[in-house]
This record gives sequence, structure tokens and C-alpha cells, in this order.
Amino acid sequence: MTSDRLYFRQLLSGRDFARHDQVAAQMVNFVYLIGDLQTRECVVVDPAYAVDDILNIVEQDSMKLTGVLATHYHPDHVGGQMMGMKIQGVADLLEKTQVPIHINKHETKWVSRTTGLNENDLVQHEGGDKVKVGDLSITFVHTPGHTPGSQCFLVEQRLVAGDTLFLDGCGRTDLPGGNPGDLYASLQTLASLPRETIVCPGHQYSALPSANLGDVVSTNHVFRPSSQQQWLEWFGH
Repeated sequence: MTSDRLYFRQLLSGRDFARHDQVAAQMVNFVYLIGDLQTRECVVVDPAYAVDDILNIVEQDSMKLTGVLATHYHPDHVGGQMMGMKIQGVADLLEKTQVPIHINKHETKWVSRTTGLNENDLVQHEGGDKVKVGDLSITFVHTPGHTPGSQCFLVEQRLVAGDTLFLDGCGRTDLPGGNPGDLYASLQTLASLPRETIVCPGHQYSALPSANLGDVVSTNHVFRPSSQQQWLEWFGH
């Protein structure tokens, strides 16, 4: 697969979709579309807030949606109740188009509880599994810590990192299912990837929307601890 076949779009909530949703604008979530420009198939990562807007973008780009990849169970990524509000997500998407919802197996009960979907609606994966989209191969990287089944997606030289790693900071571990020790190990896993890998985070919490991993590792304070013990002293609260 050569790069000229890669379809890759980074969509910002409140700007590129869900433009009139104040929560979407405040949360600054990224949704990703990844596909094969030759076969015109694509998947969507973490569809939330305005499912119709996302599906319209897919249609405008003359692509066909063939699946959903979920990084983790939080409602701003897969839909559900948050801050007393109902957020659209994968359950709403399934009402409009029947596609598989790919999750890490450790996230199954959490996604079911958050979205109301049955386990039969979900395709459970192990870390290291791959999904084909056209001739494109996407690798699942299990990165627990923010949640038990948090996962990232590697496609060519891009890492869709969800809430595991931001350009400045990382996912919090004080929400249900969070584990700071696991997150430390997951960050080390990501730091071992090629330096030219482009980190594409789950939120725009920094000025840039993406950056190469070498720069992120050298500037992001979460990589400063030299051991898990030091990490837990600094961030394990």
C-alpha cells in the first residue's frame, strides 16, 4: 500500500462537525476517517456528537463506511450520557448503517454499559490484531491505563492515539477503570515506535493538531520520569 492510496482525515468537533454543539466545541474531540482511495472504503474512529455530519462528510468524499474503530468507552468518543447530557455515538450510527464496531476485548463491558449496545454488536480484539480497509492495514495497539481497553491505531506512519497520549500530556487515570501503572507501561510502548510516526491525538489540547513522535517524546513532560516508580510519584494520583 502506497501513501497515495491513503485517505486520512482529522475532524475537529465544534468546527468540522457538530458546529452548533457547545459541548462538542468545548471538548475539542478529534474524529478520524481512514480509508483506501482506490477501493473508496473507510472506517471512522470515535464517532460522537453529530453522526449525520460525519456520515455526510464520508458521502461528500465519495467514500463508503465499512466500520467503526473505538479507542475507549468514554461518551465523548462513543456516545452516551455525559454531564447529564445525551451524546450521539456508535448506537446512533448503527441505526443508520450496519457496520462492525471494533473494540479491545477488555473494553467490552464498559462500551456496552456506556452505549447500550449488546456485546453481539461489538467485534472484540486483542492488541496486535489488524483490520483491513481496502488494501490498507490498520494495527490495533492495546494501551491500557486511561481505561482497561484503551487502544491506539497504527496506519502507515500515523498513530491515532485516542486519550492515551496527547502532544502535551496524557489521559487521566482517576476515572473508572483507570490505572496509572498501566498507563506508564503503555506510554513506554508508544515511545518505542519509530520517531517519524505522526501522533494524532483524541483531543486538540495543544496548538498543533499532530506532531511527530520524536518531538512529542522529547517535549512532553509525561516522558520525563525514568522509572515506573518515579512516574507513580509524579502522576499516580
